[in-house]
Amino acid sequence: MERLHKGAGLNEKKREAGGEALGDRIHTSDRQEGDSGSESGTVEVPHDIPRRIFFNIPLPDDAKDEEGHPIANFGRNKIRTAKYTPLSFVPKNLWFQFHNIANIYFLFLIILAIFPIFGATNPALNSVPLLVILFVTAVKDAIEDWRRTVLDNELNNSPVHRLVDWNNVNTSEDDISLWRRMKKSVSWGILWLFKKWQDRKGRKPEKGKGYAERALDEPRRSTDTRPTIRTSSYSSRTSFHSTHSQMSDDAIQMTPVPSPIPGKERGLQDNFVDVNQRPVTAFSYEEGGTTGEALERGAETSTSKREIAHASARFYGSLIDPTKQVPEKARFKKDYWKSVQVGDFVRIYNEDQIPADVVILSTSDPDGACYVETKNLDGETNLKVRQALHSGRKVKHARDCERTEFVIESEPPHANLYQYSGVVRWRQRDMRKTETSGADMAEPISINNVLLRGCSLRNTEWVLAVVVFTGQETKIMLNSGITPSKRSRISRELNWNVIYNFIILFFMCLVSGIVQGVTWAQGHNSLNYFEFGSIGGKPSLDGFITFWGAVILFQNLVPISLYISLEIIKTAQAFFIYSDTSMYYDKLDYPCTPKSWNISDDLGQIEYIFSDKTGTLTQNVMEFKKCTINGVPYGEAYTEAQAGMQRRQGINVEEEGAKAHRQIARDKVKMLEAIRRMHSNPYLYDEELTFVAPDFVSDLAGESGEEQRAANEHFMLALALCHTVITERTPGNVPKIEFKAQSPDEAALVATARDCGFTVLGRSNDGIILNVLGQEREYQVLNTLEFNSSRKRMSAIVRTPNGKIILFCKGADSVIYSRLRRGEQSQLRKVTAEHLEMFAREGLRTLCIAQRDLSEEEYQIWNKDHDLAAAAVQDREEKLERVSDVIERDLTLLGGTAIEDRLQDGVPDTIALLGDAGIKLWVLTGDKVETAINIGFSCNLLDNDMDLIVFKVDDEKRGTAEAELDKHLATFHITGSDEELTAARKNHEPPDPTHAIVIDGDSLKLVLGDELRQKFLLLCKQCKSVLCCRVSPSQKAAVVQMVKTGLDVMTLSVGDGANDVAMIQEANVGVGIAGEEGRQAVMSSDYAIGQFRFLQRLVLVHGRWSYRRLGETIANFFYKNIVWTFALFWYQLFNSFDGSYLFDYTYILLYNLAFTSLPIIFMGILDQDVSDKVSLAVPQLYRRGIERKEWTQLKFWIYMLDGIYQSLICFFMPYLLFSPATFVTSGGLNINDRERMGVYVACATIVVVNVYVLLNTYRWDWLMLLLVAISILLIWFWTGVYTAFSSSDLFYKAAPEVYAQLTFWALSLLTVSICLLPRFTAKAIQKIYMPRDVDIIREQIRQGRFKYLDGYDAYVSPSKLSSTASSDLSKPIESAARRSANTPDDERPIYPPSVAATATTHNPRSQTGSDGTEYTGHRQSLEQPSRPSLDRPRPSFDRMRASIDRIRPSYEASNDFTSAALLTRLESSHSQVQSRRANDITSSLR
Repeated sequence: MERLHKGAGLNEKKREAGGEALGDRIHTSDRQEGDSGSESGTVEVPHDIPRRIFFNIPLPDDAKDEEGHPIANFGRNKIRTAKYTPLSFVPKNLWFQFHNIANIYFLFLIILAIFPIFGATNPALNSVPLLVILFVTAVKDAIEDWRRTVLDNELNNSPVHRLVDWNNVNTSEDDISLWRRMKKSVSWGILWLFKKWQDRKGRKPEKGKGYAERALDEPRRSTDTRPTIRTSSYSSRTSFHSTHSQMSDDAIQMTPVPSPIPGKERGLQDNFVDVNQRPVTAFSYEEGGTTGEALERGAETSTSKREIAHASARFYGSLIDPTKQVPEKARFKKDYWKSVQVGDFVRIYNEDQIPADVVILSTSDPDGACYVETKNLDGETNLKVRQALHSGRKVKHARDCERTEFVIESEPPHANLYQYSGVVRWRQRDMRKTETSGADMAEPISINNVLLRGCSLRNTEWVLAVVVFTGQETKIMLNSGITPSKRSRISRELNWNVIYNFIILFFMCLVSGIVQGVTWAQGHNSLNYFEFGSIGGKPSLDGFITFWGAVILFQNLVPISLYISLEIIKTAQAFFIYSDTSMYYDKLDYPCTPKSWNISDDLGQIEYIFSDKTGTLTQNVMEFKKCTINGVPYGEAYTEAQAGMQRRQGINVEEEGAKAHRQIARDKVKMLEAIRRMHSNPYLYDEELTFVAPDFVSDLAGESGEEQRAANEHFMLALALCHTVITERTPGNVPKIEFKAQSPDEAALVATARDCGFTVLGRSNDGIILNVLGQEREYQVLNTLEFNSSRKRMSAIVRTPNGKIILFCKGADSVIYSRLRRGEQSQLRKVTAEHLEMFAREGLRTLCIAQRDLSEEEYQIWNKDHDLAAAAVQDREEKLERVSDVIERDLTLLGGTAIEDRLQDGVPDTIALLGDAGIKLWVLTGDKVETAINIGFSCNLLDNDMDLIVFKVDDEKRGTAEAELDKHLATFHITGSDEELTAARKNHEPPDPTHAIVIDGDSLKLVLGDELRQKFLLLCKQCKSVLCCRVSPSQKAAVVQMVKTGLDVMTLSVGDGANDVAMIQEANVGVGIAGEEGRQAVMSSDYAIGQFRFLQRLVLVHGRWSYRRLGETIANFFYKNIVWTFALFWYQLFNSFDGSYLFDYTYILLYNLAFTSLPIIFMGILDQDVSDKVSLAVPQLYRRGIERKEWTQLKFWIYMLDGIYQSLICFFMPYLLFSPATFVTSGGLNINDRERMGVYVACATIVVVNVYVLLNTYRWDWLMLLLVAISILLIWFWTGVYTAFSSSDLFYKAAPEVYAQLTFWALSLLTVSICLLPRFTAKAIQKIYMPRDVDIIREQIRQGRFKYLDGYDAYVSPSKLSSTASSDLSKPIESAARRSANTPDDERPIYPPSVAATATTHNPRSQTGSDGTEYTGHRQSLEQPSRPSLDRPRPSFDRMRASIDRIRPSYEASNDFTSAALLTRLESSHSQVQSRRANDITSSLR
């Protein structure tokens, strides 16, 4: 098992960033000591390491303060992602709300209104609007934050087994702050009172407890009390559980129990693990207490291994001090996550989440291995192997923890998920030499010895570990960032418009104050005769008071009603998004859920979308679809890439797809019948079969001859034996067998072998047990040579039941082809290469399968070298690679496989649709480069016409990265200057689809530095697609921040895991996908959706609508208030600016509340320029949002000037009417007083404003017309009703007096016409002579060109959609020659054709790692093959051949695409005479 796990960390090591790791320096020093023959080693550790953690060792003086408390203050493990606490909510929320400058202004007005000298009549009434705004916003924020608080509490109160009743010297109870002590005292006091009350009342049965509470109440059952683990009838291995951990004398009990009873203490020799009870292997680094004992055990091994054991044995020591006397009171007890502290021992059980960043001491596995799922960190669901420290593997019980004495010296916390450096130091004592002080020893700690918070333990009974980082210092929290408070872009820009209005208001009030003061200073004016003296008593004070009175008079210039209305509109928009059934995901019963209600308009301005891959674009479900065996292709499939290829050729993909799926369904039934005729496979489940190939079963039964039957059987054996998969059984009459693997690809291969009758039943102690077509066989696995990104292959050396030794190897095609035996299988190589190329063009992930027969002597000689390499401490991985390379040569080709990574439904169509809208999509993933590129082709991010820039800096030097950047920038004739950045910020056009860039995390760290960031940004700006691979969560956020601030664009991030939280929070809009395995991203997002495909509707429909509505609503709001306020201002010209009202005060109160509110609010809620279906059919309409043309400062000033113009007309038309003559009613009463003239002005103004809003509304339905009519009629109705009562004082009977005048109606009609004429004229000219895209589309809708959309749902397949002929929209992608002849021009597809790989264009693919070349020599071979076995019908194979284009440009720019031409000519460069190389390697190992 040790050999199996040694290379597991190679992938992770490739990711490590930063300079030389601390652990590497320590390790090197330790190795040098060990190589010189010393049993102990000293390690040179840098002196600036900020963290030392002591275990059962008193703190040294330099680690304590004067009172003896630890100087180091480690953070709590309690975390809070919520922005507020119950105590901080009110002040903090008010602080955020008063970042809005308008709220400060309204607060100031309320303060002014308190003083009656400024003319305010009811200060309390004036404060109501602001209080309502603050309250509604606070409630909304509280609801949003409460969800985060609930999740925080769930995590903080999750159960964990923590060692108690021992002294953790790293923390002190005295360090708890007074505030925390008070809170804890109050909490405990309330709990005590509650218990007392319950005791008096009588305890009732507990019910309804949450998971965390139940877990703390229920003891974990031990191996003695829980049901017996069912033993496999085929294997001595019981599930994944270690037989040794269950059967040995010191087995770990699953219930936390104390050590043996005090007074009955066992002997020292019995208090720690007796290694002689362990099975010994050549690589079991669990040797006993001394080197002598290890050599003794080595002598007990087989003769063939004896020399190796002596050469490789190395004493690693133990953290347990066998001479130490302890009370043995410590025990593991269930506790909360929030109670975990740095320096604690914790035991973690299978399926548990890791509560903090911990270093592994021991596991249930004899070789110290454990399996962990890191989905919450990097999005990957495949299992990863982590190793326990060699020195800690004997620490298994609570009593062992008490006997340990060691110190961990750790690097400070940092956010890099793939790097950790530390060292554990201890003094090794020998119980047989108690008089000696022992030797100082050390062991390095790397990321492979660490479990990170948020990961989940899988397939491992238990892990015992020590805590090194807690809470906010854990890597997942350092990558998460602080939950930001987001405001929409329009809201932020609105502050500037409010400031502009403040400036206007200031000058209006300043003029009022100056004129009023000067008027009083002049004397002999009319006011001197009609006023009883001035309020201030002197002109200067009069002017000052008038200034502030004018602020209250003209306060509507910055209307608080605007903010109330915006809150109403945004809440309604959020409700409509939530209620949209087209974004409802029925599988999870999950609608699109707005978490932040105030940024819906930002959805309409998104220019860049940053997406995770695993679980976001893909389902992370690998399905085995096709294979080629001995030159015969098998498998029926119809993939997204193939559909796109056919769409490009003008084929009706709906019809072709339906036909293909019917054929596949028939073949599946046929294959299942054939399998069961040949062998009644109890492990085959019909619904899980993905490899549909009835001809494969026929050939397996021998219909095509013995040669092909044997080849098929041998191929399936290779799939069933060459892997590191773990078998899990689900109980039943026939146990259901499932597979857990480090890679989902590997699990898919083994699952297909199971479906075809080659079932992996489990592992024995040294082999694999297979059920081969009903017969049980055991194959001994001699060696497993692990896969890593540099080898691009893995191998298993197996001894068959008949004694033969076979090496099975699977890997990238170019790697396997270069290792094939020279001069053999030329025809088979050629045919297999063609098949693999066709599989790759279908978007499938390809692998080659090969084998090599080994003689016993040849294997034993090689195995000796392999054992030496595996036992090496220095450069172990490099030595293992060199030894593996020797044996993986002279291979015989068996065939190849093709696996599909299932995309989520609608992903390619959604990406194409967003691309048409002008949105750029970047993929930021923790996956490897090859996987990301493959998905890029499948989902239309990459196409075969693109030049793929693979940006990789091997030496991790900034100079190299800069040179690489300059080289690629020169391709686009740019240098990365400031001027080019300025131009890029103004250019919102999507780049030409000629280039794409792929970069890994290590290179990304370099280019995100301050010196190279700008160049990298400009390079990415020129590329159609950007894929960032192997990136950490913090790097994801850094990329988003670089684009957001560098290009001043609106960004959206979408992801489904905790590793995506940082970028979700960094983007302007964060979208979380409610995955089936976790909701961390959802809790931190602004919008939560069930599937990626719903993003198109969220952005292109609701986002565009919201942005356009808000932009128009705000402009109209400013307009209507400028009309009203300036009408009052013009009146001040004729009353010396004394602040008197032209209108009755009720008009001022009801203007924003009733007379003009409904039309403008419903414009913001319901207005539509085009329907949702048309919005999706013509995504180019979205580009106005990207260019931010719906709300601009120019638009603001146009509306402001329009309002000023209309206010002049509304005031001076009545003024000019009254100025030459005196008007009287039929009864002789004057109507030229202030209130009655105000009726003329107010009624006309309100009619103008409402009709103006209607004029700016696109959708004139019955509701909008009704609301406008009601608002207009309401002013006349209110005037009539209110003036009918004598309580209206001077306004009494004003309505019958004014309405009786013909001049009122004539003047109102004339005023409305003159006011609206300029706007009407401008709109007519614009729509006729300068139409926008939407104007053209609306005209085409009227012509009926989009009626075909009525037959489809709101989510329309791209092939069903049609385009418009607008010259302003994007150019047609397809040429006329490729369009279907019978498709009308107005219904031709507007979607770009699939950009999946075809045979005619350049396709840089890096999944397989093969070289490119000119493909000219074997076009004939792509026609119908001449092999007799291909004469039978193969629909999928023939369909793919027919889809390949006949014109093929070169492939010379690619090193990674599966090219049949290259593979056909590829020499077996690595399969040469090996004796000299083998001898060199052997000598280097020795």
